[in-house]
Amino acid sequence: MSAQFHIATGLSKIGMFLRSEGWRQADAASLTPTQAQILVQLAQRGTARITALAEELAITQPTASDAATALIRKGHVERRADPADARASLLHLKPSGRRAAKAMAAWPDALLAAADTLAPDEQAVLLKTLTKMIRSLQVQGAIPVQRMCATCRYFRPDIHQDPATPHHCDFVNAAFGDAQLRLDCGEHEAASESEATAAWRRFTGSDASQTDAPPAATDEAP
Repeated sequence: MSAQFHIATGLSKIGMFLRSEGWRQADAASLTPTQAQILVQLAQRGTARITALAEELAITQPTASDAATALIRKGHVERRADPADARASLLHLKPSGRRAAKAMAAWPDALLAAADTLAPDEQAVLLKTLTKMIRSLQVQGAIPVQRMCATCRYFRPDIHQDPATPHHCDFVNAAFGDAQLRLDCGEHEAASESEATAAWRRFTGSDASQTDAPPAATDEAP
């Protein structure tokens, strides 16, 4: 069997653990996995429309709407008018929803311990590898666009001579290395297609024939 098959198999094993842990945490809070995901998403990203949540979580709008209605009934979430559009509404966390989200937002200790078994250089390689794989899935339209360094307008890859910290983040004006690459950053601002393409070529050392610009990310609700 091919290396690609074994990589996919390995990732599916980690995914199976995360699904199982997510179900366990949600059940302990008397929530469905989708309801739990919405609470965590609202806690991390702020208020949002149901359409935006559906897109972020890669679920259908009816599924997101049903989960949101249940969360409202349980007293974890409330709807408020969207000040930008009187015809739309935004979901806001209530105190109980914020508490539940905080309890579920942390990564499982077992997964963090597993990551800690990797040496620092292995962690750096893994982060860069995951960045490449996630970007490929985004380009294929298989997953929602993620707010990661590789698609951010503040990202300046490989502009410093120090091999330990070759990249630069203009948002914080600091150099950093592959081990600090972010796959979900709250300060992310989408680069234009041309900026993202140029940054990706420099980041991967690829030529134009190997590079497809990732779709532009946005933090704006539809």
